[in-house]
Amino acid sequence: MAIPKKYRDAISEASDNQMVATIDLHSPCLLIYTLDEWEVIERKLMALPNVDPQARLYQRLLLGHASEVDVDAQGRILIPSLLREHAKIDKPAILLGQGNKFELWSQEAWDASRPDMLESVVSGDVSESLASLSF
Repeated sequence: MAIPKKYRDAISEASDNQMVATIDLHSPCLLIYTLDEWEVIERKLMALPNVDPQARLYQRLLLGHASEVDVDAQGRILIPSLLREHAKIDKPAILLGQGNKFELWSQEAWDASRPDMLESVVSGDVSESLASLSF
């Protein structure tokens, strides 16, 4: 998969052309971080208490599926087959910039999920943390 040119320089500066891909626990997609950003996430996950079963589950799934991927000279990354299978990614795929990460979706999963996401927003289902935002 090719990383869009406008992001390549920032990725190169932030993490020496290394990224980390892992599964998303709430959507049928993958999360892709620069190595620097992933190290922040990893520290947070490792700081969770090991006696909390849900914390252990998150550690097991997110850290256990995390795979380092190199950005080659043409700006491409190779997503491991286990991760591609998890997100059912085949051609074509959708890469969404999300600030500190990318989401990688199969075109089919994105097309199927997008109407439900839009409907959720339109219907007024807003969490407390979003209620104070104004767009």
